Amino acid sequence: MKIALSFSLLLFFIFSFCRSNAQIDSSLLKISSQDSAKAGLTMDAIYERPFLKLGKLPVSIGGYVESNWQYVSHSGTTVGHQFQFRRFSLFVASTIAKRIKFLSEIEYENDPQGDPDQASAGGEFEMEYAALDIELHPLLNLRGGIIVNPIGAFNQNHDGPKWEFTDRPIAMTQMLPGTWNNTGFGIYGKQYINDWMFGYEFYLTGGFNDLIIDNPEGKTFLPAAKSNTGRFTSSASGEPLYSGKISVRNEKIGELGLSFMSDVYNTWQVQGTTIDNKRKVNVFDIDFNTKIPKLNTNIVTEWAWVNVQVPPNYSEQYAQKQFGGFIDVVQPIVSGKILGWENATLNIALRGEYVDWNVGHFQSTGKRMYNELWSVMPAISFRPTPQTVLRFNYRHQMQRDITGNTIGDNIGSTAGFSLGLSTYF
Repeated sequence: MKIALSFSLLLFFIFSFCRSNAQIDSSLLKISSQDSAKAGLTMDAIYERPFLKLGKLPVSIGGYVESNWQYVSHSGTTVGHQFQFRRFSLFVASTIAKRIKFLSEIEYENDPQGDPDQASAGGEFEMEYAALDIELHPLLNLRGGIIVNPIGAFNQNHDGPKWEFTDRPIAMTQMLPGTWNNTGFGIYGKQYINDWMFGYEFYLTGGFNDLIIDNPEGKTFLPAAKSNTGRFTSSASGEPLYSGKISVRNEKIGELGLSFMSDVYNTWQVQGTTIDNKRKVNVFDIDFNTKIPKLNTNIVTEWAWVNVQVPPNYSEQYAQKQFGGFIDVVQPIVSGKILGWENATLNIALRGEYVDWNVGHFQSTGKRMYNELWSVMPAISFRPTPQTVLRFNYRHQMQRDITGNTIGDNIGSTAGFSLGLSTYF
């Protein structure tokens, strides 16, 4: 952690010292479809960020920050006003040679929504991304290092300044492991044909381990695997996690993405001796985003299915199937010059979410298992520029345990307000 902190402070000092002489690298500045003539695919999000070129240095640098206030009531009780500094992310890009580029991202994160242990630990620094790209052909490029697995859209396009909500989607962070990254290698490519765009990615990486069914949550919980930093150097099963995605975009319709992950997660062999059956986890995901013409209404939605082979001696609260997702609708109501900002926007937005951590029925009674959550979040956001967002949200949420009960810890009704800011720099 001390090394990561020192490195972050060093890069921040260089950034501050050189900013007065810095020039914007227009080839890398692609915040949204409003800023570029032609929108890219979600797989491009890792490079669709504002970078500053540091004079004659061979690197570009950027980052973003997130902070917010919350007042939340859960089943009639509240912990009062909470002020949270959730993220500080610093990324550095370099064009090493023609068609050879490198991108890295170091992040400080303290977000109990995705990882409850972070709050008690005071947050953590981590290397979220560090990969080398070698471009051989538009349809065949190599990538290796620490990569973000291409499961769904949010996992690759999660930067705070791009969203109108202070919280990340629940299904994408508490059912899927949000910002799920691993060490590995793979290929990717894109092709344009008139108004159509096609892209694909496929990687072999490290992956999950027994923590997804052996964790403090007491349920099948894929995000628990993120606490295993050993995945960057070794694999619990000795086998790779396969992850891939295909995306199709039409300029007039929108983008559709289909993605998957598949992995043997358990330690089934020790020094050549088989000690257990191989048990797999499979994830399938579909995402879609579009903009309605004339109204400029933006719609983003993503839904995922999780299948886990659970040992037969585990109780039924450890789910073999899970399902969840979200839909965001964002409507600009005022655009143009506002309070002296030339390209400002005032938006209203609405997010709907649903997660079922135990899909199916009890074998003994035939009754449905629940362990589900649904949430509705209306929002108002103001963007003085496309890179900066101020957002005010209200959440109304209901959660039930596996039997359908809504009384007890971590279940019941939740209501609360949040006010936050996020900006690239």
